[in-house]
Amino acid sequence: MKPWLKLFLLCIPVMIVTIVVEGQDGPINPSGPTVAKPRKPPTDDSSTPPADSTQPKIPSVFNKKNAETNLEGPSFHVESNVVTVDVAVLDNKGRFIPNIPKGNFRIMEDGVPQKLTNFSMGEAPTTISMVIEFSGKFQQYYSGGWFQTLQATYGFVSMLKPVDYVAVIAYDMRSEILSDFTTDRSKTQEALSRLRIPAFHECNLFDAVTDTADRMTSIEGRKAILLIASGIDTFSKQTFDQCRKKLQEDGVPIYFFGLLQMQREMADARGRMGPVANLDFLQADNEMRTFAKETGGMAFFPRFQGEYGQIFNDILQSMRNQYSLGYQPTNGARDGKFRKIKIDLVNPSTNEPLKVTDEKGKPIKYQVVAKAGYTAPRAVE
Repeated sequence: MKPWLKLFLLCIPVMIVTIVVEGQDGPINPSGPTVAKPRKPPTDDSSTPPADSTQPKIPSVFNKKNAETNLEGPSFHVESNVVTVDVAVLDNKGRFIPNIPKGNFRIMEDGVPQKLTNFSMGEAPTTISMVIEFSGKFQQYYSGGWFQTLQATYGFVSMLKPVDYVAVIAYDMRSEILSDFTTDRSKTQEALSRLRIPAFHECNLFDAVTDTADRMTSIEGRKAILLIASGIDTFSKQTFDQCRKKLQEDGVPIYFFGLLQMQREMADARGRMGPVANLDFLQADNEMRTFAKETGGMAFFPRFQGEYGQIFNDILQSMRNQYSLGYQPTNGARDGKFRKIKIDLVNPSTNEPLKVTDEKGKPIKYQVVAKAGYTAPRAVE
């Protein structure tokens, strides 16, 4: 065996012993304090942590007496009951009369004068629901009522401004939303194109108009219902009195456009109406006038197509141009009762009816269009 190989074999045991001894010493811990906070020695009651003298003690059991005496800070209770009334002042031609001062308006609630707190006048976009009667009773395909209905609906839509929202609702036995509120006139035209062949013979006007008014109560801003119908109701679940009360509560103005006026006069002249049918139509006309008057709208009964343009212009002017009056009622009772409102134009110095004249100084006959009242809120338990 070579000498250098013997020397290498003799050195191996020494190297192994050195490695084992150094491995048993372990790593050297760095000097300096530890990060962990040393624990305090346990007290006699080790389950209860030491109390901090700067913090209030948290009670383990709720005590109503302590809660009433220890709670600090102000408490607020705010009730605001402002009644807003939209008013349109129109001359004998149906045109809006602007620039009437605030002091010339007098509001009476149940005969008691009220103090105006808010007053404004302006033109604003409107949200309109077109509620259209389309049944087999008066709108048979290619009949006179059918043509008149289409002429009225298409004519009104053509006079809307681009910012006006409009929805189309047709009713016979039940109401159907043909298009929701939109400013897209193509959608409105598409909805009107569905008015071709009626499905049912019934025309449930009261149900259709109350359902639409309920849907519009949550809409903000200027809103109204344009009711294009004959005024006849055949099979509604709602009665006239129920519908009238509901419309008063909802407060959505009703603008009525009466159909079949010329047809009725021609049939009556030829002896085809009969006393019962004539009475039914007269009763329907009075009901529609009541709806329009009590909700702050208007009722029209055109006989010729040439009247349509002026009627639609008057309706839109009344919807857009309005005075907004606000007051806090002196009767603060929250009893849910209906309260009547009457608005007059007066001369504040003499307390007499206000005289309105034109540019030439001639007196103008005018009418104040506003809702007949509102339903007071009920107390919340």
